[in-house]
Amino acid sequence: MIRRAVKQDIDALLPVYDAARAYMRAKGNPDQWTADYPGRSLLERDVDREALYVMEDEKGIYACFALFGGEDPTYLEIDGAWLYSTPYHTIHRIASNGRRPGVLREACAFASAIDPHLRVDTHEKNLPMQRAVAREGFIYCGIIHLPNGDPRLAYERISPPEGNKNGV
Repeated sequence: MIRRAVKQDIDALLPVYDAARAYMRAKGNPDQWTADYPGRSLLERDVDREALYVMEDEKGIYACFALFGGEDPTYLEIDGAWLYSTPYHTIHRIASNGRRPGVLREACAFASAIDPHLRVDTHEKNLPMQRAVAREGFIYCGIIHLPNGDPRLAYERISPPEGNKNGV
């Protein structure tokens, strides 16, 4: 089940992000998220913006992600080119505790029901995420830069309407 997060979920989300950071480090990506990112205050802001979602089952929360509609300021300039200029939603800060596979697939299915036009970015060393976005049909578009100047690989996809998997 995917639902909007509430502030009472944040204590359960912090260990999910700890597990995601440990996984990234173990897979050769020590630089993407610092020890305090994303922190409690950022997660609280995401909850206030109604943008943070949790994935849970009978055992509890196992993953989360932020989903933002509208223009993402970090996507205004790209070294490359976006495929589409239509409105979109962006998936940010997706994390899993590793208990269930297919978290990105699940998040993308949920997000695509809201908006078929999705964008996402990741660190150049986050090879598992790069493979996952490719499996989900995202196309590499170029490099964007975070407000601090750090580069990120940027991807985009538009899902065909449900029941029309050929896009026709």
